[in-house]
Amino acid sequence: MTVTLPLWLFLPLAAFAALSLLRLALVPSVRWFFRARAERFLANLNARLKRPIQPLRLLDRNDMIVRLVHDPKVMQVVTDHAAEKGIPLLVAVEEARAYAREIVPGFSALVYFGFAVGLARRLSRLFYDIHAERVDQALEGVDPKATVVFVMNHRSNMDYVLVTWLVAGQSSLSYAVGEWARVWPLSWLFRAMGGYFIRRGGRNALYRRVLARYVQISAAEGATQAMFPEGGLSLDGRVGRAKLGLLNYLLAGQAENGGDVVFIPVGIAYDRVLEDRVLTGAAAKGQGDRPAGDRHFRIRPLAMLGFALRSLWQVIWRRFPGFGRAGVAFGPALSLAEFRMRVGDDPQALAEALMERIGAVVPLLPVPLVAAALVQGAQTRPQILQAVQDIMAALQAPDPATEALANKALRRLILRKIVVEKGDRLSVPDTKKPLLHFYAAGVRQRQETLGKVRGSENVDQIKQDDDGNRNADQPSGDAFHGNLVQTVNGPLGPVAE
Repeated sequence: MTVTLPLWLFLPLAAFAALSLLRLALVPSVRWFFRARAERFLANLNARLKRPIQPLRLLDRNDMIVRLVHDPKVMQVVTDHAAEKGIPLLVAVEEARAYAREIVPGFSALVYFGFAVGLARRLSRLFYDIHAERVDQALEGVDPKATVVFVMNHRSNMDYVLVTWLVAGQSSLSYAVGEWARVWPLSWLFRAMGGYFIRRGGRNALYRRVLARYVQISAAEGATQAMFPEGGLSLDGRVGRAKLGLLNYLLAGQAENGGDVVFIPVGIAYDRVLEDRVLTGAAAKGQGDRPAGDRHFRIRPLAMLGFALRSLWQVIWRRFPGFGRAGVAFGPALSLAEFRMRVGDDPQALAEALMERIGAVVPLLPVPLVAAALVQGAQTRPQILQAVQDIMAALQAPDPATEALANKALRRLILRKIVVEKGDRLSVPDTKKPLLHFYAAGVRQRQETLGKVRGSENVDQIKQDDDGNRNADQPSGDAFHGNLVQTVNGPLGPVAE
């Protein structure tokens, strides 16, 4: 018996049969081939890394979401949330699942080390002359079983790019990323790099518990993390106060799990911050109905596109001047276990200790130094050089400033019309003063810190003199002062050319 099929029916049936055969016979072999290659890639990668990629980061994203949603502490808050809102338990579970999907990354070692690190290296070197300390020195003596958390001041969105590249030889980083990056393709890229997204303000107890448990589980499993305790970009150029949310979660998690968390302070500075005009504008007048100082920025796509095309054109014709120096320095590690033994479970004290250490290692770069000299009243090139040398001597910088270095930094400010030179006199237009103060702020903050240290030392010496207990064998006030300042300020990073 002959069965005749019309062509329009035969073609779909043949296609379905071919796909079924492909899935049953060929796909498993291909999947095994690529899985074997991926396993070899990870094995070779972990052999090179000082802190290998932890299994948690390689867990399938959907599996991690299930694990997070069904965590006992999350389920307890889910139950309370359902009772409080008067909603079915399954609805509350789905709400928790939505938060988990929003937070949990989908880490890809291939994207991170095969694409993102290379791109970060090229962008960093294209834009800046990089002056950075070796991260392996910062990790010396850190317990291999401890969870490492890099804590940084937040100067620019280039911070992600720069630190990702510098740390890539030691470990992969899992960043806490703000809402600004929740747009495609940035959201996909940050998730593939292991970044987890954080909402501003933490909407409710359920969201905060899901986020807290993700941070605590990651820390307990040893995943290396990076965070900006300030919670956003600095609007005034200073190292600001830390927000306590993530630090609270880490404190509670360490107390529960017992494994140590070691913080590595990172100080970052730039001769030019890419977002400087946006930041100073937000600090001065706010945007829309938002008050001054609000960190929600209105993005102008056309302006960004114009800047990118202009820079690309300069790169193509080899006329791109670059943005000067970018400096990165690492401070002494702080063990959370030791801190809790000395101070207790005090998140505010932990935040202050971390921000003090971060501020102490922010590098001194040429443009901020020249900006500080101008803010202090220097009006000629010789006055600027003298003021810069005085600042560096007071802050015990390891290298002296050179005239060529100061002139090069001043030229950058003149090209951007932040400084105007007429004859031998220098001036700053009123409209550019916020930018000048923005760049000078980091240096001025260091000077203020030094002044507080000296004031505290003088009070201590007066008390000692009044008590009559000074011993001839004790170090002099100047010697003690030098040691104290070195402890507070830490390494300043290279400054001279």
